[in-house]
Amino acid sequence: MTKRNWSIDSLVLIFSFIVFAQLLSYVVPHGQFERVPAESNPDRMVVVDGTFARLAGEDSVTLPPWHFLMALSDGLESAQGIIFLIFLVGGVIAVLRKTGAIDAALHGAVDKLGKSPWLLIGGCLILFSVGSFTIGMGEEYVPLVPIIVTMCLAMRMDAIVAMGMVWIPYGIGWACAGINPFGVLIAQDIASVPLTSGWAVRAVMMVAFLAVAFHHIYRYAMRVQADPSASLVADVDYSSGFDAPGDLAFTGRRIAILAVFVLGLVAFVYGVSAHHWYITELNAIFLGIGLIAAVIAGMSAGDTSRAFLEGAAAMTPAALLVGFARTIEVVMSNGQIIDTVVFSIAGLLEGLPAEASALGMLVVQTVCNFFIPSGSGQAFVTMPIMSPLATLTDVPQQTAVLAYQFGDGFTNMIVPTSALVMGALALGKVPYAAWFRFSAPLLLKLFALAAVFLVASMHIGTAMGFHG
Repeated sequence: MTKRNWSIDSLVLIFSFIVFAQLLSYVVPHGQFERVPAESNPDRMVVVDGTFARLAGEDSVTLPPWHFLMALSDGLESAQGIIFLIFLVGGVIAVLRKTGAIDAALHGAVDKLGKSPWLLIGGCLILFSVGSFTIGMGEEYVPLVPIIVTMCLAMRMDAIVAMGMVWIPYGIGWACAGINPFGVLIAQDIASVPLTSGWAVRAVMMVAFLAVAFHHIYRYAMRVQADPSASLVADVDYSSGFDAPGDLAFTGRRIAILAVFVLGLVAFVYGVSAHHWYITELNAIFLGIGLIAAVIAGMSAGDTSRAFLEGAAAMTPAALLVGFARTIEVVMSNGQIIDTVVFSIAGLLEGLPAEASALGMLVVQTVCNFFIPSGSGQAFVTMPIMSPLATLTDVPQQTAVLAYQFGDGFTNMIVPTSALVMGALALGKVPYAAWFRFSAPLLLKLFALAAVFLVASMHIGTAMGFHG
C-alpha cells in the first residue's frame, strides 16, 4: 500500500533534530536567562523573566563537530528515570497480559456492551479512554480491532465505526490523561508542577470530549445501518479474517488480578498527593502489582521472567526515543541557544494576550505530533521549550502541559507516522483516506472545544483546583 510510504521513522527524525540543533548553535546568537529554583520543586530551575542576556567572548562556547555524538550519552543519562520507568512498566503490563486478565476484561466488557449500537459505542468510548487516561494504553487495543469489527459488521455497521470506538477514545484518553506515566507525568515533571495534579478536571474535560465523539460516531453508525452504501468502506471485502481469540474467560483469579491493579494505581495517586511520591515509588508499585498478579495467576518464575523481559524489550524503541529526544535539549543547552530560542518565540508572542500564547502552544504541539508520534518523546522535545515560554508569556504551567496533551493526544487518532494507527487500520481493513475523511470533521470539533478549555483553564483553573 502506498500509504505506508508516508511513514517517517521517528528515530531518524529525532536524530536529524539533534544534528540540526548543533548546526543551529553555529548560527543562532548565544544567550542565557537567569534561573531560580521552582517553588513546587526546588530541585528544578525555572527562568526569570526579563533576565535574558547575549553571551559573547569567553562566556560563549563553540561546540566541536562531533559533540552531538557525545551528547547522546548525556541525553540518555538525563532521561534515565523515565527510560527505566518505561522498561519496568512495559514489562509488568506484559505480565498482566500474560495472566489474561486485561484481555478478558476488555473482551468481556465489549461483548456485554454489544446488545445495542448506542450501548456498544458509549461503553467502548468509556472503556478505552479510561485505559489511556490512566496508564497510557494503546498497543493493547490493536488486537481488539478485528473483534470489534466483527461485532459491528454483525450489527449492520462497518469497520469505520469499529475503529472509531477504539481509536477515538484512545486519542481522547491521551489528550486528557490524568496519571498516564508516559505522557502527562513526564510533561508535569518538566514543567515543575505536582504530579497527577489536575487529574479530576482533566477527567471532566474527557467526558465532554467523549460526548462530542459519541455524537459523531453514533450519527454515522445510524446512517450506515439505514443505508449500507453510505459506508466509507462499502467497497472493502470483510468476508474473512475476523475471529475472536481463544481463552477469554473472566475467572476469579483474573478479577483478583484486576483488583490488585486498580488498588495499586489508587495507592500511587494517594502517595503522590500525600507523600510526594514519584518515579521510584511508581516503579515499586508496578513491580509489586506484577509479582502479585503472577502469584495469583499461578505463573511459574520462569514464565513470569520471560513475559517481563519480552514486555520490557518491546518498549526499547520508546525508551530510546525518549533518550534521543532529550539529547536535543542537551545539545541546545550546551550550545547556549535554547534560551535564545525561547526568548525569540516569546518575542513573537509579546503584546499578545496570554490566551493567544496558549493557543499558539497548542498549534505547535499538534504539528510536532505528526513528526514525533511518541508522546513521551514529544514531551522531552517540546516541554523544555514550552515550559519557560509559558513563564515568559504568563501562561500557567498546567495550561502549557494541557496544550501539550491536546496537541499530542487528538492527532494520535490519525497521524500516518504512528505505527499503532497504521497497524490498527491494516487489521481493520480500513483505508487511511477513508479513516481521515471520517476523523477530520471530528478533530475540528475536538480542537475547538480544546481551545475553550485551554482559555478556561487560565481563568478559572485555580478555582477548580486545576493548578493546585
